[in-house]
Amino acid sequence: MKQLFLKKEPRIPFTKEGYQKLIEEKASLTAQRPDAVEHLRLARNMGDLSENGYYKASRQKLSFIDSRIRRVERLIRLAVIVESTHGGMVDIGSVVTVSDGTNTSQYSIVGGYESDPSKKTISHISPLGKALMSKKQNDVVEVRAPSGIKKYRILIIS
Repeated sequence: MKQLFLKKEPRIPFTKEGYQKLIEEKASLTAQRPDAVEHLRLARNMGDLSENGYYKASRQKLSFIDSRIRRVERLIRLAVIVESTHGGMVDIGSVVTVSDGTNTSQYSIVGGYESDPSKKTISHISPLGKALMSKKQNDVVEVRAPSGIKKYRILIIS
C-alpha cells in the first residue's frame, strides 16, 4: 500500500490582537452569509440569468464571502499566538521606537498577515522588521531600501 505524506503547513505567528481580529472577521463574514444567500436566491427567481446583473453581483458577493471565510479559517487553524517576552530584545509584539538621525518613528512588530504600515504595524519578515528582530536598545540596524542603505538606532523597546 502506498503511503501518502502530507506536507505539514507552517504555523503562522499572530499577536493576540491580530488573532482576535481574525475571529471577529470570521464572525462578521458568517453573519453576512445568510443575507448573501437570500439575495442570490431572489436573483435566481428573476428569470434569465445570462443578462441578470443582480444575479451576477449576488453570486460574486457570495463567492467573495465564501472564499474569505475559507482563508480566515485557514489562518485561524494555522495561527500560533506569540506574546512578546519584553526581555529587552525586539520580538513579535514589541513596540519599537527607532531614529534614522533626523526622524523618529514608532512601530509595532507583528506577524506577516497583520502588518499595515499606514497604522505603524510592520511584519517581522519585512526588511525593517527582520533587521530589528532580536536586537536590543541602542543597537544600530541597517536596512536596504530603494534609495540605498538606511541606518536606524533603536531608542526604546516596549
